Amino acid sequence: MRIVGLFEAKQKLSELVERASEGERIGITRRGKLAAVIAPARSDADTREVFEKIEGIRKRVRARRPVSIKSLIEDGRM
Repeated sequence: MRIVGLFEAKQKLSELVERASEGERIGITRRGKLAAVIAPARSDADTREVFEKIEGIRKRVRARRPVSIKSLIEDGRM
């Protein structure tokens, strides 16, 4: 991973983004401490997989029946 200071990163942002898009990871420091990392974006397949997982979670949440206070009391949970 290449490390650059914040000032240099501001001056060369376009170049750093280009290098990251080619697969390089770039660390950015502020006052000598690592503050951020510019990394290659995920591929479309990775992004698609993430959205599919999110949709699966949404479907499971929608499939749940609402719980009423009355049903909790009847079940002895309250």
